Amino acid sequence: MAADPLTDPQTARLDRRVTWSVIALVAATVLVGALVPGAPRHAALAPAQDPACAEWGDGCKVCRRTEDGAACSLPGIACTPGAMACLRAAGEP
Repeated sequence: MAADPLTDPQTARLDRRVTWSVIALVAATVLVGALVPGAPRHAALAPAQDPACAEWGDGCKVCRRTEDGAACSLPGIACTPGAMACLRAAGEP
């Protein structure tokens, strides 16, 4: 007759060993992630302040960098603006 896996002491020992191994692995991963320095984080420039961006917009208005400064279109009356994003990099056609 086979031993009951729920009451078998050898199986219970193996289960505890696997459980503690998983807990140790998770703890080590969290610790390494907290202690290892990452790449320096720089604040991203808004497209209007980024000289590499020639044209930017939010889905309602579009702005273009000109010799006289920024020139922007007027938004439509029922437009809901989204996130400002660079639409064309400087030097692109």
